[in-house]
Amino acid sequence: MDELRKSAVDPDPLEQFRRWYADAEGTGIKAPQAMALATSTADGAPSVRMVLLKGADEHGFVFFTGYVSRKAGELDANPHAALLFHWDPLGRQVRVEGRVERVREEDSDAYFATRPRGAQLAAVASRQSSVLRDRAEIDERVAELAREHEGAEVPRPEHWGGYRLVPENYEFWQHRDDRMHDRLRYRRANGDWVVERLSP
Repeated sequence: MDELRKSAVDPDPLEQFRRWYADAEGTGIKAPQAMALATSTADGAPSVRMVLLKGADEHGFVFFTGYVSRKAGELDANPHAALLFHWDPLGRQVRVEGRVERVREEDSDAYFATRPRGAQLAAVASRQSSVLRDRAEIDERVAELAREHEGAEVPRPEHWGGYRLVPENYEFWQHRDDRMHDRLRYRRANGDWVVERLSP
């Protein structure tokens, strides 16, 4: 694979991300939008899980989840997080770190309306991360909601919606032989993005 050069990357990290994301889509990777989301408690205890990117623009990276989930509780206590995209067939990773905020309710409503009906019912039924008696408990709740909303739209529950990570740093990592990987970091300095090469 060619060397990842500072002179070859876009000065805007979002545009560079878009390039790499398009490359990942072009390889036929099953879920190029899958990303690891790392959060931590107020006292710094970390946790990480996979979520799906639902939008990336000049305002940040958007994902959706339950507002009563563990990740949501940690983001309420410590609104800083990190994302990691790993596209193994390309030998590439992208890390994004920043502050996290909730998206507008109307944006959550709009996205919720596009979800498959089963996913809508699941979001209403689930108090994400809460302890269940058994699997039947949640299955019965979903069936009950399906009957309740038969022939009607399923409204977005207040306990479900979107978050946006507003980037403060990006890192683009590209595999090279002998562990001499290329790492380019973008960081904010006086309102502009500065690109730096990091040791592998």
